[in-house]
Amino acid sequence: MHVLKPTATAVVVMLAAVSLAACSSSEPASVSAKTHAPVDRSNWPEETPATGLVKGMELPLEAYMTSYSDQVIIDTALRTLQTQCMAEYGLTVDLPRPGVNPPLHNNAISIERRYGITDRTQAEKYGYGLPKELTRSTEPFETGLSAVEVEVLTGRAKNDFLPPGGTKGNGAYLAGGAGKPARTEHQGKRLHEDGCTGWSKKQIKWDESDTGLITQLAAKSLSDSRSNEPVKKAIKDWSACMKKQGRSAADPYRAMEQGYASGDGTTEDAIELALDDIDCKQQTRLIKVWFKAESAIQKRLIEENKDRLVTVKTRMSEVLAAAKAVK
Repeated sequence: MHVLKPTATAVVVMLAAVSLAACSSSEPASVSAKTHAPVDRSNWPEETPATGLVKGMELPLEAYMTSYSDQVIIDTALRTLQTQCMAEYGLTVDLPRPGVNPPLHNNAISIERRYGITDRTQAEKYGYGLPKELTRSTEPFETGLSAVEVEVLTGRAKNDFLPPGGTKGNGAYLAGGAGKPARTEHQGKRLHEDGCTGWSKKQIKWDESDTGLITQLAAKSLSDSRSNEPVKKAIKDWSACMKKQGRSAADPYRAMEQGYASGDGTTEDAIELALDDIDCKQQTRLIKVWFKAESAIQKRLIEENKDRLVTVKTRMSEVLAAAKAVK
């Protein structure tokens, strides 16, 4: 019998899925400097899933979230402004190009894997993993930039982004103020607060905290939906189905965790597990039941937070308009 580890939780897996959608849409500066090929939009996520068990599904809160295509517009404007800002300090840099490394998901709701893996065709090839074209580079963003370029760009010292001693990992790390402080000026010009990055966001009035409310509501709706009786029954039925396949899993998140337990989720065992997982979801109608329950919860949350959500949506529309005006 295949026994799945019981240590994962719905919240942990959900946040991991959301982080994929929230990742920067750009590539490392050093990579960008090596290629100037047009951005390939063919790998960009569909606004609404076109395949799999979540085909055509869109949760209510998605109407208040920034789509990937709009995020690329915003990131492109920020890149332009940051490049102009850096030039004012006498620095010429080739910053990451938005849209080069798209995520699997169109927005932070991460519907494709919100309830675990859902696309059988993809699972047949990659198990719980992702195709290479959807795998972001793991090179830290500041690789290829000099210390002064990082400081002018971010307002922080380059060593503040290094991994903690003895660890291996991807992306940027903050040293909690333990590193060398950034210079206060360059070429006789004072650095902006949070560098050119912070300055660029102010120019289009983009406050990333606006998305905080929506993210919180989305996390709550997923958590609350787990207590919905039809969902609990569907998960129990799914687990029973998995048991018939010789597997022991309390819920789809545990199956996903096991899929990554021995690698990147694309091993032969992971593929077999993923296919059993998806087949049982289809047999028990788990996805449809879960989606219906969470949709109802989100509609209630939207009504309860109507004024605040409208304000956030209006501000994001203004940010998008400002981004489109950047030349």
